[in-house]
Amino acid sequence: MALQHDPLASLRFFEDAVTRLMSEPRTGRPWSPPVDILETENELVLKADLPDLKLEDIDVRVENETLSIKGERRFEREANGKGYHRIERSYGSFVRSFAVPNSVDTEKVSADYKKGVLTVTLPKKEAAKPKQVKVEVKQ
Repeated sequence: MALQHDPLASLRFFEDAVTRLMSEPRTGRPWSPPVDILETENELVLKADLPDLKLEDIDVRVENETLSIKGERRFEREANGKGYHRIERSYGSFVRSFAVPNSVDTEKVSADYKKGVLTVTLPKKEAAKPKQVKVEVKQ
């Protein structure tokens, strides 16, 4: 008896494999949240997108002139039996580190977390802030 080849069976196998790959959370590859850094006259401000993180899963530290942001986004399966068709967002732990310039007053660094955005404010030392001095011009 000859085996019959069903071309649709191969296609269904491929779809199943792709669906399985796309429905598993990506914890194997490193997750690196995007960051914006801006400078004003008085401070440096760092904003990091950290959607779906709980405040207790975020750690912000300044140590040895380095600002470190660590955290973890955990994958939580739906308990009500609904299944995912695709999972493209990355999950797991992350660490971002940034050199802090000497002009920053590390004792006054503060952080705020709202609507999935972490904002770290690094105030400049008084000596590093721009000063204007009126220079008298003589004839």
